[in-house]
Amino acid sequence: MPGYRVRLTRIHVAADLADGTRVELGPRAAAHLLRALRMQNGDALNVFDGRGAEHAATIEVGRGDRVEVRIGAALAATPESPLAITLAQGISRGERMDYAIQKATELGVRRIVPLLCERSVVRLDADQARAKLDHWQGVAIAACEQCGRAVLPAIDAPRRLIDHLAGSAPAAGSAQLRLVLVPDASEGLRQLPAEVTAVELLIGPEGGLCEQETRLATGRGYRGLRLGPRVLRTETAAAAAIAVLQALRGDLG
Repeated sequence: MPGYRVRLTRIHVAADLADGTRVELGPRAAAHLLRALRMQNGDALNVFDGRGAEHAATIEVGRGDRVEVRIGAALAATPESPLAITLAQGISRGERMDYAIQKATELGVRRIVPLLCERSVVRLDADQARAKLDHWQGVAIAACEQCGRAVLPAIDAPRRLIDHLAGSAPAAGSAQLRLVLVPDASEGLRQLPAEVTAVELLIGPEGGLCEQETRLATGRGYRGLRLGPRVLRTETAAAAAIAVLQALRGDLG
């Protein structure tokens, strides 16, 4: 079919990439290629390092649980959005949080800050927090592999919202705009300053932020933002707000 392009499989490789070198993939990627996709020696794919570099590659060893690829020529990676978005997301349960992180990654968010809030159903000890962070990083990697992005978003370790707000005062001269979703706020996204290049978006968990948390946020310089006439689930609100931000000031549309 004229003009048709077969989209190659993309895999994240946590290693420096250079033309002509060989790299062994991690077990997750190896299992995905050999078992799920049934790829074989000689098959082509693309690999990216999560920092913006992407290369063509070829499977040279593919057997058992082991895959080794030969790195080929550097490719032009998908550029990042000119709008630097940080998502400060109240931690929600299971698939809801995974969805928020997946869609934030696909939509070009630069940094994700998982927050334990007053109404968070999830409670994490130190071991659980580390396990959750590893899991969320895996979600972001898979999202980058699928959407064509070559830069992984930074994902912070979970922290309490009150601790995040205590250390959230912007540096002198900072151009970052800080927004908190508040259902009864008077301001909408269309009122954003035209010159904004960096945004932190604060979204509560299931049930939203409590009144005290909203007051603390606005007292630290966050502007209350009304997303629309309907109350959205936490994971829907994140995706919707980020998409509108990217459409207005970023690289969508």
